[in-house]
Formats: sequence, C-alpha cells, structure tokens
Amino acid sequence: MDFPTDTSWADRWAYGAEPDSPEPGPTPGHAYAELVDGPLDGLLLDAIGWTAEEVQTGVALMTERGQFGPGGRALYDPWPGEQTRRDWSGHTP
Repeated sequence: MDFPTDTSWADRWAYGAEPDSPEPGPTPGHAYAELVDGPLDGLLLDAIGWTAEEVQTGVALMTERGQFGPGGRALYDPWPGEQTRRDWSGHTP
C-alpha cells in the first residue's frame, strides 16, 4: 500500500495522541491516512500493518467531539482509489 511515510506530515497530529504528549505527530516509518472533514478533520490515522481489506473499509474512531459526546464514534470511509484519505461520513454512539 502506498501510504506516505516521509516527513511531509511531521507537523501534524496523529489520531490518539494525548494533548500533552511531547511528540503528538506521526512516528517516522509509519504509514498514515488523513482524516477529512468531521470532528477529527486534519488528524492523521496510523495505518501501519493494515491489510488490503482494512484499507478498503471504513473505520469508527472514538471521539468526544462528535454528536454523541464521550464514547461516541466518528465514521470515516476511504476515498475511492485514494488510500491516503478518509472522508467523514457521520456519527454513531
């Protein structure tokens, strides 16, 4: 899979990083997909170790920023033909 592994996203936050983390950005050598729109817009999702099937399916990511508050999830689906982006598609409890 062709996820960016360079440093072009070095100044971005990775999904799941703690707000007070000294290094909230991407880990060198890992592969990331950008989250587009919705409550997690602009964050990077670590995709290292994903199977081809996982790359083609959507993800439900825990967030406090969504419609359902703490414990809720934001849904992100892959863009057709674009492995490096996930488009927000809604919320779920």
